[in-house]
Amino acid sequence: MPHHFDFMEWWRNQSAVHGTPVVVKMENPDNWSMLELQSSASEQTLQGTDKERHKNAKQLTWVLLLRAHQAAGWLSWLAQGFYGLLSAIKRRLIFREGVAYESQKSRLLSTIKALLVFAIIMLGFELMAHSKGWYFTAKHVHIPDAEEIEGLVHSIYVTWVFFRANYLAPPLQSLANVCIVLFLVQSLDRITQCLGCVYIKMKGIKPVPKVLSFEEGDVEKSQPCSYPMVLIQIPMCNEKEVYQQSIGAVAQLDWPRDRMLVQVLDDSDDKETQMLIREEVLKWHQKGLRILYRHRLIRAGYKAGNLKSAMSCDYVRGYDFVAIFDADFQPQPDFLKQTIVHFKDNEDLGLVQVRWAFVNKDENLLTRLQYINLSYHFEVEQQVNGAFLNFFGFNGTAGVWRIKALEDSGGWLERTTVEDMDIAVRAHLNGWKFIFLNDVKCLCELPESFEAYRKQQHRWHSGPMQLFRLCLPNIIFAKISAWKKANLIFLFFLLRKLILPFYSFTLFCIILPLTMFIPEAHLPSWVICYVPAVMSLMNIAPSPKSLPFIVPYLLFENTMSVTKFHAMVSGLFQLSSAYEWVVTKKVGRSSETDLVGLVEKEAESKLNRTSSDLELEVSSNDDDPLIKPKKGRVNKLYKKELALAFLLLIAAVRSLLSVQGVHFYFLLFQGISFLLVGLDLIGEQVS
Repeated sequence: MPHHFDFMEWWRNQSAVHGTPVVVKMENPDNWSMLELQSSASEQTLQGTDKERHKNAKQLTWVLLLRAHQAAGWLSWLAQGFYGLLSAIKRRLIFREGVAYESQKSRLLSTIKALLVFAIIMLGFELMAHSKGWYFTAKHVHIPDAEEIEGLVHSIYVTWVFFRANYLAPPLQSLANVCIVLFLVQSLDRITQCLGCVYIKMKGIKPVPKVLSFEEGDVEKSQPCSYPMVLIQIPMCNEKEVYQQSIGAVAQLDWPRDRMLVQVLDDSDDKETQMLIREEVLKWHQKGLRILYRHRLIRAGYKAGNLKSAMSCDYVRGYDFVAIFDADFQPQPDFLKQTIVHFKDNEDLGLVQVRWAFVNKDENLLTRLQYINLSYHFEVEQQVNGAFLNFFGFNGTAGVWRIKALEDSGGWLERTTVEDMDIAVRAHLNGWKFIFLNDVKCLCELPESFEAYRKQQHRWHSGPMQLFRLCLPNIIFAKISAWKKANLIFLFFLLRKLILPFYSFTLFCIILPLTMFIPEAHLPSWVICYVPAVMSLMNIAPSPKSLPFIVPYLLFENTMSVTKFHAMVSGLFQLSSAYEWVVTKKVGRSSETDLVGLVEKEAESKLNRTSSDLELEVSSNDDDPLIKPKKGRVNKLYKKELALAFLLLIAAVRSLLSVQGVHFYFLLFQGISFLLVGLDLIGEQVS
């Protein structure tokens, strides 16, 4: 009988003679643990307590090498990123290859440029003074006597220190203190909203219709089943990329065909787009869908004028509700059944709004950061305000209005660029209630280029200030409770639409870099780092998978404060830029899998081209004026963001002299963030 080697017996014998070695278990180089097997008691006595734990040096060395390799990978990644940033600066700022400058000039840009010039001069002055030992800290300012002053330059520096300490620092510190108070008040409001959201989750609070379906309510009342008449509106303007999927999604709604009518409200000025949309409407009309195409010759009032014109049709009088979907929105088939059922036996209800879901939230860094913001907006702001106040700002799409509520509130008005918020405020003042459905979602698309996102945010932040000026008297004299008036004025408008962009820009983009050159005014570390980090964690809580992006999110929000601040000032003082309306550019992705289909369709079209097409393409003359050359991809350079980038980076260099760690890192990374945005290195390029 052959002899079999018993490994376990051999192991026990070896353990009795020799000390058991350390075994390193390495299932994953990034996740390793040590397993130490104890030797026998007699062996422990012989070797002493200091030799109870043995480590395998060779295995541990491999682990350390893996850690070093990982660190080297990170350093390599940072080096590549830094090199790419320098290359982009060289191409776009020095050689100006494929870039277009932001044409609009503003007083804000002039102010930032003046601060930048001041920072450059002061940095040179401070470096010279520091090299000569003339540096004065914020805590101890020593003004030397006349005998101590050495030369003209020294006397100028001493005079500057005296001037900044007595005349510049006090007002700057006062402004900083005001901004800090506003920051804390706004943070308290955010904490309150988050606590309200937690309470809703814990208690399971959500809107529940009084009847589960229209059939159920009618059967109980012994009446024939009847669905209400619903008007569906799809306002669009030059939406060549998304018109098919939006009309197709609405056509699939599960609702009796004789109880719904679709209005395609086309404001396009492009003839080809108009023709394509007409053909799409005709196709669905031939399939039995009750659908109409409306086109205005004069595009007055933008979206509000478009909706107002559509509601003036005589046949609208026979409808009870109107559902509105922007061109890139794709409702689920059961959308109407999940929303309109809440109106039944609830005569005070004027609006039902659903949550947005995004088909391209993981497309690039810009869409990921937008997803964080909008997740917080719907999960916290809209849900809390809907549950406790029965009021929130209408999002302009993916909602259903009771037509009587629209008419009772004055209908659509073209007086602002936020017609959705305007009608919501007027309906609230007239006593109508709103419901937000957090568990019902409507697919849509996020802007993928920074230019499109920036234009969108400008409109969203200038419009509320226009509206505030217009409706403030109506709010004061409205027949609603004092609490609702206070909520509208102080929370809805002032705190969230005016104070937030004001302190965010002023505190972190202006005051902080100035305190580096006027050290007698100081911002504490908790204002710069700790409280913003906590607020960012609260913002990111509704989308926990986005936690790795918390630092880019914090930096990007401060970067966007420039656009939001400028928009807020434009709307408040009715500047010309406040009335800009640019349709947000869409790509036309109904789902992630459509990307594959798009590539396959393009490849198939290339294969199916005839030889004559190919001959025509080859024999074409580049000088032929009838043949338009393809437009190359261009990047915009944003002057305000670039100027602030250099201001913050110069302030970061100055903070090194003061050995201010938190201030230096914040200024450095915030300056780099402004530089990336100013060079249009975030999101997709614009054509």
